[in-house]
Amino acid sequence: MPLPVIDLPIAGIEPESTEDPLDLLDEIDRLKVEKDATILAHYYVDGDIQDCADFTGDSLKLARDATKVTTSTIVFAGVHFMGESAKILNPQKRVLMPDLLAGCSLADSCPPDKLAAFQHKLRAEGHDIATVAYINTSAAVKSLCDWIVTSGNAREIIDRVPKDKEILFVPDQHLGRYLEEVTGRKMILWPGSCMVHEVFSLQDLIRAKKNNPESVVIAHPECPQNILAVADVIGGTEKMRRHVMATTTPTTFLVATEANMIHPLRAAAPQHTYIPVPGIMTSTGETCACNRCPHMARNTLAKVRNCLRDGKPEIVWQPFFEKARDVLVKSLLE
Repeated sequence: MPLPVIDLPIAGIEPESTEDPLDLLDEIDRLKVEKDATILAHYYVDGDIQDCADFTGDSLKLARDATKVTTSTIVFAGVHFMGESAKILNPQKRVLMPDLLAGCSLADSCPPDKLAAFQHKLRAEGHDIATVAYINTSAAVKSLCDWIVTSGNAREIIDRVPKDKEILFVPDQHLGRYLEEVTGRKMILWPGSCMVHEVFSLQDLIRAKKNNPESVVIAHPECPQNILAVADVIGGTEKMRRHVMATTTPTTFLVATEANMIHPLRAAAPQHTYIPVPGIMTSTGETCACNRCPHMARNTLAKVRNCLRDGKPEIVWQPFFEKARDVLVKSLLE
């Protein structure tokens, strides 16, 4: 039998509150009404937060969902760039986050000053570039770009970039390389990567596949090329969810993305078995928490309650948000 996903502590993250989760959920429901708030939660946060959210999804779906919110306050359980995008698309609303320190290794790998310097260098060398940024970037970086993509709309957006333009793709080199293959467009790739998707072990994946010979490997395109080469299905989190829903025969899926993604997969298609990759540790046969994102893990039920109760921390409007808004609307909403 496949091993269950085990909730293990994440290095550098304080443990969850000792308060009763049911009490916290009741308090969150009460505060949502009292504070006129809507909760958005990414698929990578803990399942109990997803269960109390009004909207769940991937970056593309949540960006679009944020524009449909009718309450005066949005609580975004995710990472910092997602909260920024929600504020940019809803400048009149108050946007709160459970923890402003919930960052992103991809966003950190591409600081705006270094991107601006590299763009200047390329143009000085005669390159006519269009800068395409993965949504996993800061708002300051987005303000320097021509297009924003998510794993869900990347191929469509790349097809919209004029053929006479060279594409500078930032910051995820693995997603960029995958898009080169599926679109046929050569790109200049920024050397960034996701700390979660980088750690998957090909050896453990092959071993898990051997132990589950009828299994299907589903992998996020942020994974390195060696993982994608053995995947049966490659796609972002929403594509994964739709794929398992469309598969009627009970199947074992080896899931190569953040382990919390198993929660919405199981909710959408409970007839299947889901094993996280690398999942099975060679030494002990136990599941492994190394495919957990330490930034997403900063979101806890207690912090969701606290930010609702206290009205902070808040994403505050910045001058460069206006330019970032133009490219976000063009790329995600039009």
